Amino acid sequence: MRGVTRATRAARATAATAVALAATATACGGGGGSSGGGDGSGVVSSSWGDPQNPLEPANTNEVQGGKVLDMIFRGLKRYNADTGAAEDMLAEKIETSDSQNFKITVKGGWKFSNGEAVTAHSFVNAWNYGASLKNNQKNAYFFGYIDGYDKVHPDSGSQSADTLSGLKVESDLTFTVKLNQKFSTFPDTLGYAAFAPLPQTFFDDRQAWLAKPVGNGPYAVDSYNRGSQMSLRAWADYPGSDKAQNGGIDLKVYTDNNTAYTDLIAGNLDLVDDIPAAQLGNVKADLGDRYINTPAGIIQTLAFPFYDKAWSDEKVLKVRQGLSRGIDRKQITDTIFHQTRTPATDWTSPVLGEDGGFKGGLCGDSCDYDPDAAKKLIDEGGGLPGGQVKISYNADTGSHKEWVDAVCNSINNALGNSEACVGNPIGTFADFRSQITQSKMSGPFRAGWQMDYPLIQNFLQPLYYTNASSNDGKWSDPDFDKLVDQANAETDQAKAVGLFQQAEEVVRDNMAAIPLWYQNGSAGYSERISNVALNQFSVPVYNEIKVG
Repeated sequence: MRGVTRATRAARATAATAVALAATATACGGGGGSSGGGDGSGVVSSSWGDPQNPLEPANTNEVQGGKVLDMIFRGLKRYNADTGAAEDMLAEKIETSDSQNFKITVKGGWKFSNGEAVTAHSFVNAWNYGASLKNNQKNAYFFGYIDGYDKVHPDSGSQSADTLSGLKVESDLTFTVKLNQKFSTFPDTLGYAAFAPLPQTFFDDRQAWLAKPVGNGPYAVDSYNRGSQMSLRAWADYPGSDKAQNGGIDLKVYTDNNTAYTDLIAGNLDLVDDIPAAQLGNVKADLGDRYINTPAGIIQTLAFPFYDKAWSDEKVLKVRQGLSRGIDRKQITDTIFHQTRTPATDWTSPVLGEDGGFKGGLCGDSCDYDPDAAKKLIDEGGGLPGGQVKISYNADTGSHKEWVDAVCNSINNALGNSEACVGNPIGTFADFRSQITQSKMSGPFRAGWQMDYPLIQNFLQPLYYTNASSNDGKWSDPDFDKLVDQANAETDQAKAVGLFQQAEEVVRDNMAAIPLWYQNGSAGYSERISNVALNQFSVPVYNEIKVG
């Protein structure tokens, strides 16, 4: 969910921090906290999980927090819900003659929900804040292309500047961006939440803003009780064309998606946007046309802790390859996921299309199930580190235990050892992510990736580039980094895609992560609501949902 031109120091997050939003306004009665009808006043109740970090745009790089940011913010670009294409939102125009220097004109008439005008300063101040080392933002890496990032966020030592030299405000609605190298698709990245504008009130009193975030999107945060519910309400004066078609969204926290599904069937919840694996066999019978199953830009992988010598030793490459060959992806996706997953044969997603960089089969034999080859490779690699593989995953949904157990059973059968692989459940998503960001993993761990924008770059650079913000396993390879830099500088799209695919081959040859399967977006909804859809990121298009 991030990107940069050269090796940089990613912001390091500490343990998950609670967002203490004021618990004031309440939901209406009925339908799991929903009310109202076809007049647009009805409130939709939807399943959710607490985000890992406070809802600062540059500090959110996981799905649950991202859902909220997508409702309360609008940026320069917005990704089309159907195609994923980056379309102008607050950008009146973005001009460049060399793919390195950009002039951005912001549309007039936009405001934040507190009445403050959205200006060029709103973007420049937010980006400078997000890039600054002292602010410890997880998405700081996204600003690494902008000139002066090495001074604002150095690889080591203290920062020597507070603002990016490549950002200049030219007028109330115009600013310029100078990059430290050519990046032809830079404008396409600007729909990602890290590039959202921030009001002056954020800088005047950050703690008050964190208690009740103020954005410029179709919804405003009304209240939040961590572990229970976040309530968002439609902003009546929202200036955009994509106004909310409902009165608001109540995001209800569930630690088990099976419970959310039960509440949906019982009429106590309107929307579940991640159908648990245990329910996929009966969901069509339960919901009929109210079940959604659509392709999405998501891939599930197993990542490795390369900061642990047991997994970074050169000979362990064969162990990683052997584990991959011990996984019967087809059997698992057929029996557990009921046509909502497809065995992965590369490290991207089919939604990109061939022109966008998807190359089915790029993984080659390494992704083919072959028990004999699996055992041979693992033996040649010196055996499993510590004698056993423990696959870590968050246990607060109804989906992960089933497939982790299935992956381990497959590996165990291949090796003829029922104890070779076991699951290692970690209580909540926030706890799981905190252990990952603190580099506390001792073996493989679940690493699903949901694209931020439909570019092959987004499936590779944020995850595998040296010190990239979502390179949770700390894998590093200079050949990969060099190819990514060359691809980003290439103005010819076809040539850029080819270079990215060469970089992906480096990932393959080192088995930097084990690709498991491509994931569809799946959701179910109640009879109370209509016009429900998932975008290409598998996130509900909340503002288009109608009640009654």
